[in-house]
Amino acid sequence: MLKFNWCYFWIAILIFITEVLIALFVNDRIIRPYGGDFLVVIMLYCLIRSFVIWSVNITALLVLIFAYSLEVLQYFNYVDLLGLGSFPIARIVLGTSFQWGDMLAYSLGILFVFIVEKKLRT
Repeated sequence: MLKFNWCYFWIAILIFITEVLIALFVNDRIIRPYGGDFLVVIMLYCLIRSFVIWSVNITALLVLIFAYSLEVLQYFNYVDLLGLGSFPIARIVLGTSFQWGDMLAYSLGILFVFIVEKKLRT
């Protein structure tokens, strides 16, 4: 069922702005590669919850499957297979290299969602 939720929407926007700032101004070995992946699943979760009324479990599971799927596709260089390899923005957004650390960051991001949602519900 569709229903707009301003709270989730604004959280998604704030995380998106944070992601852009990380991409533009942070060039380290922890925050940029793993902090961004941690935040992106939270942002996607909030974006979905902004528009649909799904349970926390369903939404979080779908976001995690989506993130894992993209990461696995990176192993097969899908950006190049799609013919997008020469577009820097596509390489940044879609990613170009498989990393087990990214899978961990996605998992921790979704775990964070579960913890926050549980705290808010009690």
